[in-house]
Amino acid sequence: MNDTGNFVEIDWRGRTVRIELAWIAPQKSTAPLLVFLHEGLGSVAMWKDFPQALCAAVGCRGLVYSRPGYGRSTTRAPEEIWDVDFMHRQAFEVLPALFAALAIDEPIWLLGHSDGGSMALLYAARFPQRVAGAIVLAPHILVEDISVQSIEIARKSYLETDLRARLGAYHDDPDSAFWGWNRIWLAPEFRSWTIEKEIESIACPLLALQGMRDEYGTMKQIEGIALAVPHAELIELPACGHSPQRDQPEQLIAAVTRFMQKHNPGDKP
Repeated sequence: MNDTGNFVEIDWRGRTVRIELAWIAPQKSTAPLLVFLHEGLGSVAMWKDFPQALCAAVGCRGLVYSRPGYGRSTTRAPEEIWDVDFMHRQAFEVLPALFAALAIDEPIWLLGHSDGGSMALLYAARFPQRVAGAIVLAPHILVEDISVQSIEIARKSYLETDLRARLGAYHDDPDSAFWGWNRIWLAPEFRSWTIEKEIESIACPLLALQGMRDEYGTMKQIEGIALAVPHAELIELPACGHSPQRDQPEQLIAAVTRFMQKHNPGDKP
C-alpha cells in the first residue's frame, strides 16, 4: 500500500487523537477518492493489499485509516467504555474531523466493511452532499442473534486462544481494539440498536453486499437496506463469509468496479 505510516491529528471529544492513515495513488488528483472504513477489529494493516488492488482496478485514489482505538491510532484508555451510539460518533464526529484535517472537501466515495459499513451508511445519510456513492460489505443495520452469538465466541477465543497475539500484528494495543468492540456489542442495551429509519435519507448510489455464509449477519441486513433505500443495489455472495475482501476478492473487485464506473462513466483505470 502506498504512503503507509502517515498520521494526522484531530480533536475529538476534548482531546487530541492521532489517526493512522495510508494514501493510495495520491498523484491521481482528478480521480475519484474512495475512503475505506474498516471492520470492528480492523485497521489499515488488516486490509492488506485489497484497497490498492481495488483502486487500481477502478482507477481511483484511496484513503485508508484506522479509527481511534485501532491499528497505530491513539488507543482506547482501559477504563473507556464505548456508548451504544459509538458508530454514530465515528460517522458524525471522527470522519468530519478527519476530512477537515486533511482538507478534503470534494464529494467522496465510501467503502465500509461490517461496523465500517454501518458508519458509511450513517455518514451518507447525514451528509448527502459530501458523498458521491457508497459500497457496504456485510453492514449492520440492526442487531441479530447470530451477531451476538459469534461475538460471544470471539470473546472466548480472545481469552483462551492465540487471537490476542494474532491481533497484535495489526494493532499497537490489541486489548484496546478488541474490548472496545466486544464489550459494547455484548452489552444488553445494545440489543435494541438499529439504524433502519436513519438510512432512509440516503440519496447517493449505494451498493450493499452480503456473504451467504456470514457468521455475523444474515440477508436481513441488506434486505433491510433495500427497504429503507429502494434505489440500493444488492449482491448476495454464495460461499462467502463475513469478509468478502478476503473470501472473494476478485468477485468483489469486479462488482465494485462495475458499480463505480457505472456512476462515473468517464473514470477508467
